[in-house]
Amino acid sequence: MYVKKVIIGVAIGASLFSMSCKNKTNWDETNAFYLESDLPYHTADFSKIKNKDFKPALLEGMRQQNEAIKKIVSTAEEPTFTNTMEALELSGLLLNRVSNVFHLLTSAHTNTELIAINNELAPVFAAHEDGIYLNDALFERVKKLYQSKDNLALDPEQVRLIEVYYERFEQAGANLSADAKEQLKKLNQDIAGLTASFSDKLLAATKEGGVNLSLEELAGLSQSALSSLDKNGETYRITLSNTTQQPISSQLDNAATREQLFQASWQRAEKKDKNDTQELVIEIAKKRAAKAKLLGFNTYAEWSLQGTMAQTPDRVFKMLETLNTHAVEAAKIELQELQHLANQRGESTTVKAADWSYYAEKVKESKYTLNQEEIKPYFELQKVLKDGVFFMAKYLYGLSYVERKDLPVWHEDVNVYEFFNQDGSSLGLFYTDYYQRDSKQGGAWMSNIVDQSFLTKRQPVVYNVANFAKPVDGKPTLLTLDEVTTLFHEFGHALHGLFAEQNYPTLSGTNVARDFVEFPSQFHEHFAFHPTVFNNYTRHYQTGYVMPKDLQEKIDASVGFNKGFDLTELLGATILDLAWHSIDENTSISSIEEFEIQALKKYNIYLEQVPPRYRSTYFSHIFGGGYAAGYYSYKWSEMLDYDTYAWLEENGGLTSENGSTLRKMLFSRGNTLPLDKLYRDFRKKDPTIDAYLKYQGFTK
Repeated sequence: MYVKKVIIGVAIGASLFSMSCKNKTNWDETNAFYLESDLPYHTADFSKIKNKDFKPALLEGMRQQNEAIKKIVSTAEEPTFTNTMEALELSGLLLNRVSNVFHLLTSAHTNTELIAINNELAPVFAAHEDGIYLNDALFERVKKLYQSKDNLALDPEQVRLIEVYYERFEQAGANLSADAKEQLKKLNQDIAGLTASFSDKLLAATKEGGVNLSLEELAGLSQSALSSLDKNGETYRITLSNTTQQPISSQLDNAATREQLFQASWQRAEKKDKNDTQELVIEIAKKRAAKAKLLGFNTYAEWSLQGTMAQTPDRVFKMLETLNTHAVEAAKIELQELQHLANQRGESTTVKAADWSYYAEKVKESKYTLNQEEIKPYFELQKVLKDGVFFMAKYLYGLSYVERKDLPVWHEDVNVYEFFNQDGSSLGLFYTDYYQRDSKQGGAWMSNIVDQSFLTKRQPVVYNVANFAKPVDGKPTLLTLDEVTTLFHEFGHALHGLFAEQNYPTLSGTNVARDFVEFPSQFHEHFAFHPTVFNNYTRHYQTGYVMPKDLQEKIDASVGFNKGFDLTELLGATILDLAWHSIDENTSISSIEEFEIQALKKYNIYLEQVPPRYRSTYFSHIFGGGYAAGYYSYKWSEMLDYDTYAWLEENGGLTSENGSTLRKMLFSRGNTLPLDKLYRDFRKKDPTIDAYLKYQGFTK
């Protein structure tokens, strides 16, 4: 549940670019990207785009940026905001337009041809980014503007843009020697190639790691869950989700089946076959460590946290130290409950990681008489989306929408909605792609097809992707409580993108530090169970009846259930991320499993029955995505979100006035201010973890 971010530089090294262009690129008017789309909001015309269009369009986009950068640095004029900063912002229009669509498809609906293009061009993208940030002449122009910014007639957003670019230049190595820059370029290209390979192998490993099970082995599985599975002869195919725990395990009565499914998930990318990612994990971590050392930092985590709200690993560890203690203590108490229930049922087995979700579901049923199959009929996907998520957007922010069936999409499961402000003015387009398929990476995320910018006169076009099981034979999609929360979470990201109102693309919308970007999404999770919203969408999909009050009360009572487990598995993943990005390039790692155990024990988050939410070998956030040394951001953002929700309750709750304040002061500001100042201006104080601990029941 995160934002997919594509960061493209503005120039490319001539040698690498010339190597890539030895062959004819087939860039002409037959290419779907040759002209900008004339569809509403200039959204991509998926009815025309072919696989063969991407490589020539991406290479041409790089060439055009290369020409633009040459023009910026070759002018005899002194640097001005217009001839340098705005020119930079306008230099990559084609490349950004193409890459947004390319990375959408390689994540949400890929194929062998797109995978091959991605692997080939990953190092080229890395070199392309180096082209701007390691360009001495360009850095000198930005540096002059940075040093004189206080004496120029600039508005605050223009000043901020200069500051952000200058910080990025420094962070990227602009002050390195020429020799060191060449070493850095090589490292960046290597890392880019390795991370692309990791993503490809993990996608294949997850696909091939599914389990075929007989009806007998699936004892306990509900009929609706069974009907959603692909059947092959006498067996049913269980596809893996991207997390360690598999949601379907909560229903499986057969302990051997649960263990088989757990091991399939746990070892999906550790089979010593072509999809094994173990060597890649170690190599990526060491290459990143070498990069950090070259840039003058002790660890990659230290380098990566520049410009974030947390700023340093020490501040992150200080927050985690408090949470780890509460999490493990709560999880141990929960484990005692699970074991007690297993003993009561006459099952002498010791509860293991594979059994946790099964016994947790039984405890929930016993403790709260709450069963997922009992409540799922009240959580039909379209009802939750339109009468829950969209209703919340109308109630809090005054937004309205219409469905656009006239716009082409990348898959038949995709839907499109146009959103409007309270005054009827257009806001942007929103695409949804919710169903699991083999061509899609696991998890859920948000990103842009079109980036908002007043400079480019573009409004936002954003999308949400998830991996819900698609029912067969036209049956309705019934969600779990977690999946309901995912809908609200990802739409929070979408609102962050839709509310953008910046002049400059670099500062627009979700282009903020990782430990702030999850804040809007996690804040909007609260409204999934807010009475005003909840009572509007919980209708039985067959009868239309409102969810009975006693069932609502059971859900309310169970909200804090299993929180020790949930927090421990997430913090475990967080520690693994920081551990990998705190190593030295010469650190000897002979066993990933041993490395993980030692890291978890060191930070007091090791509990055998609660493994990390992601194991290193399938931790796509950090080894295939943009969250390296940044997975902590979910917890940091949660600190912000609970602090903000406390503000909401202190100021009258779910009202349009509060919605207007939130939009104006937080969710529409992008990166136009340092994020700690942005939050302080809103809250009149620095954020603390106090509200989180209180709402979670850890403190009074």
